[in-house]
Amino acid sequence: MPTLIPSSEDTKVYEVCVMTQPDLMEKAENQLNKEIDGIFSEAGAKVVFKDLWGKRGLAYKVGGHDEGKFTVFYIDADPSKIRALDSALRLEKGVLRHMIVIPPKGYEAVSYAEKYEAWLKNRETMSEMRAREKAEKMEERVREKAKMEAKRMEAKKKEKKVAPKAPAASLDTELDKLLSDQDLI
Repeated sequence: MPTLIPSSEDTKVYEVCVMTQPDLMEKAENQLNKEIDGIFSEAGAKVVFKDLWGKRGLAYKVGGHDEGKFTVFYIDADPSKIRALDSALRLEKGVLRHMIVIPPKGYEAVSYAEKYEAWLKNRETMSEMRAREKAEKMEERVREKAKMEAKRMEAKKKEKKVAPKAPAASLDTELDKLLSDQDLI
């Protein structure tokens, strides 16, 4: 990505965000982009970097549109020509809104469009996220049940160790003694 450095001492780098109509046909859109490039060249500006953001939703209607196509231009221009550039963009028919700002020193232009496309490829859909969270919760429940079962088994082993078994032969003799007692009859 280009670092935004003015080409001479007489120029500055500007960020120009242009919002155009979202429903333009491809031919009309290309024509509008050529006209915007022509406006820049008439003002003596050189386009350093161009970032096509594409169609985005708006918070409120602008010119009767709920959406707009955004393009961000980084231009190297003479500060005295910015007012003329602003007026020309304001008069351009297909441009709904525009904004011209000076980026901070050391600002590096980053392609939002490329980062957005990468995010779209790598993102996790809501249903995938819910399914993953559900599986993680199920695994946690299984682990908890296994721990509880292990504790129960350990408790049973301790109970069996507490009650020692008497040998079967001694129990038989004791039982015979009790049954043979004459007092019971």
